[in-house]
Amino acid sequence: MNAEFLDLPQMISAAGTVRLPGSKSISNRVLLLAALADGETEVRDLLASDDTERMLEALQALGVGVTRLAGEHWLIKGCGGRFPVRQAELFLGNAGTAFRPLTAALALAGGDYILKGVARMHERPIGDLVEGLRQLGADVTYLGNEGFPPLHLKPAAIRPEGSVKVRGDVSSQFLTGLLMALPLLGETVSVDVVGELISKPYIEITLATMARFGVQVEREGWQRFTVKAGSRYVSPGTVYVEGDASSASYFLALGAIGGGPVRVEGVGRDSIQGDVRFADALMQMGALIEMGPNWMEARAPEGGLQGVDLDCNHIPDAAMTLATAALFARGATTLRNIASWRVKETDRIAAMAAELRKLGAEVEEREDSIRVTPVTRLASPPEGIATYDDHRMAMCFSLAAFGTPLRINDPACVAKTFPEYFERFADVARAAPVIAIDGPSASGKGTVAARVAATLGYAYLDSGALYRLTALAARRAAVAWTDEAAVAAIAAALDVAFTGEDILLNGAVVGDAIRTEEISSGASQVAALPAVREALLFRQRVFNQAPGLVGDGRDMGSVIFPRATLKVFLTASAEARAERRYKQLISKGFSANLPHLLADLRQRDERDSQRSVAPLRQEADARLLDTTSLTIDEAVNQVLEWAAQALQ
Repeated sequence: MNAEFLDLPQMISAAGTVRLPGSKSISNRVLLLAALADGETEVRDLLASDDTERMLEALQALGVGVTRLAGEHWLIKGCGGRFPVRQAELFLGNAGTAFRPLTAALALAGGDYILKGVARMHERPIGDLVEGLRQLGADVTYLGNEGFPPLHLKPAAIRPEGSVKVRGDVSSQFLTGLLMALPLLGETVSVDVVGELISKPYIEITLATMARFGVQVEREGWQRFTVKAGSRYVSPGTVYVEGDASSASYFLALGAIGGGPVRVEGVGRDSIQGDVRFADALMQMGALIEMGPNWMEARAPEGGLQGVDLDCNHIPDAAMTLATAALFARGATTLRNIASWRVKETDRIAAMAAELRKLGAEVEEREDSIRVTPVTRLASPPEGIATYDDHRMAMCFSLAAFGTPLRINDPACVAKTFPEYFERFADVARAAPVIAIDGPSASGKGTVAARVAATLGYAYLDSGALYRLTALAARRAAVAWTDEAAVAAIAAALDVAFTGEDILLNGAVVGDAIRTEEISSGASQVAALPAVREALLFRQRVFNQAPGLVGDGRDMGSVIFPRATLKVFLTASAEARAERRYKQLISKGFSANLPHLLADLRQRDERDSQRSVAPLRQEADARLLDTTSLTIDEAVNQVLEWAAQALQ
């Protein structure tokens, strides 16, 4: 996977089973409570992600005993509510599930601590949590903008006076942080929620996790929560972390869009996570859902998905998946009560609206809702989908690949919660098949590829034509073929159309013009320029659409489509290729010299095989087809035979 982007082909179906990583929300709650508890806790199936790494690093810096066991199993030696290290500076990245609860616990712990994060974390509000802590006597200072991290927590005389008030309509993590910290006081304290509490299922996770560690919270609906005097955390011995229900949403949506069945394991009917209710939302869209105690499964409805109007307060993270699933529904989909999206890893309402519009969807964005109206055919934005350093943006928009080839920028941001997401995605999603035919100039690969494509009903890509068109456009613009930056700019802006047997540049037919020896030589020269190849990379990949593609060139199987269904390296002797080129040129009325053609082909072979970028070569998994003594029909039939085997 490229560090800067990931190109997804158009997907045509999805089926299979995915084992989910551990829940981020449960993982970080369990780690903190294990650290605060009496005794040692073995945490099994912990999520391996950036967020949990930040929490583990913080606990180690605070003097908590942290030992990695086999796999993703950890042993946490609790400190009984008092961190051994009383002064520390902690960096918590963009991990809200670490920053907010640690803020509360450390503010009441009597030490001197500075908490920092990435720039985006310093834009995420924390003022309501700080205000609640100050009501208890905590000494919290803002080191930057008022109401936002970074924070300085100083020792203070904590004086609980019966109750604390906290807003519930910004982030449920504020209430979670307070509740998890209150047992450290040893006194009875109530938390009164001001306004409507959002993301209630996440509070259910908090209460259930606290109960695992021996603290029962009394509650009066969703407005008052009371921690009794004498409450303390005690290790339950071993804690298993459920699979992440938010991550399950992407694969359930895959099944609902791509046919299915797609099964997720690690979370199911018995889950304590509210995001399992995402399955209910999919069912309202028409998806066929089954579930057991530790698994869920989704299939596509016979008539396709239907747009819905939903209150998503209970599934704020998973609701993002509905916004991209809406691209494949009949009619508009409206997602309401999602104001919390605005204060997540990015402003998710604005980000989602911007990227959906790139795909061609009609989007209405409001302060706490979004309405998505799909289009018949999705666009493939050449600039790619921006992910805003937000893992859920990257994972959500992978679903759009069922409508169009797609570039996901900064795919590594999924490491926050699901580092192996795109690998698991590839395990269950099946791309439109690609037959990649590579080979030297004049080997007949273009003719063979075009006929194979026509026989199968697939799209056809003549990659060489794109380089020839670039060379022609550069010549017409008086740009030297050696001027890499200028030629790359021309390549990126090519106005090209393939209509039947015609090739158009800026609306004019240029099929013969790009076949001259001069332009052929120029194409070979510009193809050796890295910036030009990069400019044409995604453009070529966009051709991989349903039902399939046959592409020919010199790096189809090595660079453009390294996971092609079938790779063929088609070649012939230099003498045979020169004679073919000679006959082709003469038939089109061009003058030609056979010895000169032979010498030129040999020079071109040498140049193409020796170039530093994507040199011409047979890939290890490519089938060799030498056509020196074969007719076109024989070559075509051989490729079709191999294709039939590969497509089984």
